[in-house]
Amino acid sequence: MNHISIIGGGIVGLSSAYYLHEAGYKVTVFDKGDLSDNCSYGNAGYVCPSHFVPLAAPGIIWQGIKWMFNPLSPFYVKPSLNKALINWGFKFMQSANPQHVENSAVPLRDISLLSQKLFEEWEANAAFDFGYERKGMLEIFQTEAVAAHAHHTVEKAHELGLDVKYLDKAQLQALEPQTPLNAIGGLQFNCDTHVYPNLLMKNLIADLQQKGIEIKTNESITGFEKKNGKVTHIRSNKQQYATDGVVVAAGSWSRELAELVDITLPLMAGRGYSLTLENSPHQINHPIILAEGRVALTPMDGNKIRMGGTMEVVSTNTPPNFQRVKGILQSVKSFLPTFDIAFPAEKDIWHGFRPCSADGLPYIGRTSTYDNVVIATGHSMMGLSLGPGTGKLVEEIISEKPTSIDIQAFNPQRFD
Repeated sequence: MNHISIIGGGIVGLSSAYYLHEAGYKVTVFDKGDLSDNCSYGNAGYVCPSHFVPLAAPGIIWQGIKWMFNPLSPFYVKPSLNKALINWGFKFMQSANPQHVENSAVPLRDISLLSQKLFEEWEANAAFDFGYERKGMLEIFQTEAVAAHAHHTVEKAHELGLDVKYLDKAQLQALEPQTPLNAIGGLQFNCDTHVYPNLLMKNLIADLQQKGIEIKTNESITGFEKKNGKVTHIRSNKQQYATDGVVVAAGSWSRELAELVDITLPLMAGRGYSLTLENSPHQINHPIILAEGRVALTPMDGNKIRMGGTMEVVSTNTPPNFQRVKGILQSVKSFLPTFDIAFPAEKDIWHGFRPCSADGLPYIGRTSTYDNVVIATGHSMMGLSLGPGTGKLVEEIISEKPTSIDIQAFNPQRFD
């Protein structure tokens, strides 16, 4: 039995473990932490085929420059002479063009639909509970400029076969009668679903452990032993292990690991923040994206509302800037005027790093340098949404099966 070592215990690494074990491999997962609070926990929980536009899109550069001077803005890149940031930034700017957006739509749709199908298989098989809900998603807006773009989004979504509807102000408010909305209209993405991330991660970990998959926590991978074009051993801060294959799924820490197998991976960490209202007096019926504020709200686990946002491109050792949560709360108040939410204690603010590729598409594929190493990272804000789909593709790549979808657009070495 081949033994596969997975580096990273987030949703992508754990989903890879799930499908590799199902295919008959012996699997060990290594994580530098204790699996209790990685990026897979604090997100909005969206499973969203609606997100077929990559982060690197026209207008984001100029908008980002303007936002850099606003400490409460939803997007921020900390200026630095760091070589990795400069490389990433240059490639990001090159990618932010209409042709790239056009080329990315089908690959993003396909991996999203694959992942959603696998979530539904998990639910149907009653493997474990993860709070799966089919409420769709609303994206609401306040300006005519965004409204005009929304019509284009509907047209493109229909071309891609996705169930999306344009809503005027009255239609939008009718879907959220308990909460006044300060918006001129919205989009209703009936193609989307959502999960409760905390429950998903807890029960997925328990399921893997029950199946006998070994999960080694608080072990950082520090190096690889290589021979004849393969990685034969991995070294951690504790000991060395023999392996037949490696999956690099370490999120925002994947770039440094890729360097150890001679791969330059344009990848930066994008920190996000969220807070979860427990037993809230406020109510929303659907997950909601506040378009101009770049804030996401999700009703989950019965009586909770999670709200989160910001993309703060910084190094992983940069201390958190909790003032950015003020920007999230201001946006929520602007769109939902009855939501009077006090600034939370720092202990109640979640923050975590999303691994951002240089073009907004994930890196999924085998490396050319060592043929038993597979990269699976760079999902930006879509990691949870694309987790099961990525895990399934990883298993297919390692098993040398035809992949469920075309993965050419996700080639980890596409920038070489």
